[in-house]
Amino acid sequence: MNRMKLQSILRSFFEEDIGDGDLSASTLFPADALGEMNIVAKEPGVFCGADIIREGFHLLNPSIEVVSLFADGEPMENMQLLAKVKGPVRDLLAAERVILNCIQRMSAIASQTAVLVNLLEGTDAKVCDTRKTAPGLRMLDKYAVRAGGGFNHRNGLYDAVMLKDNHLAYAGSITKAVEQLRSRLGHTVKIEVEIESLEQLEEAVQAGADIIMFDNRTPDQIQAWLSIVPEHIITEASGMITEETITSYGKTGIDYISVGALTHSVIAKDISANIHIKKQGDEM
Repeated sequence: MNRMKLQSILRSFFEEDIGDGDLSASTLFPADALGEMNIVAKEPGVFCGADIIREGFHLLNPSIEVVSLFADGEPMENMQLLAKVKGPVRDLLAAERVILNCIQRMSAIASQTAVLVNLLEGTDAKVCDTRKTAPGLRMLDKYAVRAGGGFNHRNGLYDAVMLKDNHLAYAGSITKAVEQLRSRLGHTVKIEVEIESLEQLEEAVQAGADIIMFDNRTPDQIQAWLSIVPEHIITEASGMITEETITSYGKTGIDYISVGALTHSVIAKDISANIHIKKQGDEM
């Protein structure tokens, strides 16, 4: 992940949560009170968020000591210790919720991605995400997909073209839309066309699309239609794809399978933090 962007994202999260200060911790604990926090997995899955833990705590206080025990993409089990953090209690507690929120979501995305990757074992298909990410969290969401063994689709509207029904209706046809874009965009920009019929597929091939997405097509339809797609054109399946159906799609010969649910429907992993607060005579 881009460190500067990550710090900026985390800073905005802390500003939202902490505001002018943590009323609970700053009132109850003296400024010099120290503590040790353990971050623990409460269910199995794939961990993601080591950078969040390190950068998050260091943003609030660079003197906080962070020891990461898990790397992104590693499998975690119930009650496994993921990280140990030492420092001023006020700062540990102020950072806790934001950091947990991020790593719980990222670990959920990485875990679900890993499930789908495993279901495609033995095929050449790759799992990828979509733009159906939580606003403000796209960089983190897409990073988590990679940690789970998946691949990223375009990051936004700015780095690749995807022609959907509204674009095609305005342009008049797939051919006209692709020609217009080719004449105006640089040679490094790829053009993807979303198709729903055999006629659209044939036109997209003739128009020279770089990527063709089979939208809401069955595995049988995709397998039959792939025979007319030249090898140099990347193919993608999207829509109606679940854990129960993804293996069938992978066996069609498709190159990529995009799954919006990876980032828009995951349930946060149960990860908690408990803290030991140093008292007179305790060793940390």
